[in-house]
Amino acid sequence: MAGEKTNIISPAGYAALRAEYDALLGDERPKLVEVISWAAGNGDRSENGDYIYGRKRLREIDRRLGFLARRMKAARIIDPAQQPDKSRIWFGATVELADDDDARRIVTLVGDDEAEAGEGRIGWNSPLARALRGAAVGDLRTVRLPAGPKEWEVMALSYPAS
Repeated sequence: MAGEKTNIISPAGYAALRAEYDALLGDERPKLVEVISWAAGNGDRSENGDYIYGRKRLREIDRRLGFLARRMKAARIIDPAQQPDKSRIWFGATVELADDDDARRIVTLVGDDEAEAGEGRIGWNSPLARALRGAAVGDLRTVRLPAGPKEWEVMALSYPAS
């Protein structure tokens, strides 16, 4: 993809991408190629389930390998513990937020490939993360959501220790 934007990611997130890439390329793909070769030698390929499934799975793996390679090439690794301004919300910050009803929520701003909303990790380019960037404790930020705007107050923020 020409002009793909930078993929901001933590060292741990990059290591996870690399590990998945290495496992697919070094382990799963070679085993699958072996199964496809064996299945191809069994005669009629049109009704050969191992061959048909193997070719389909091989295409899926190759697509995933291409995606992972592009994400790693575009990666800009940032260590959250090394953020120079820890008084404001930047990449890697863990933030406690309160809404109008004083409902609390704790989120950590991570790379888009590391995001897991159910575990409180939100992607750097998500609407909430974009709204929070640069905020300090006590700041109010409005997030534009499909259901309408929602205001959050920054109650606390922290970064991982070096």
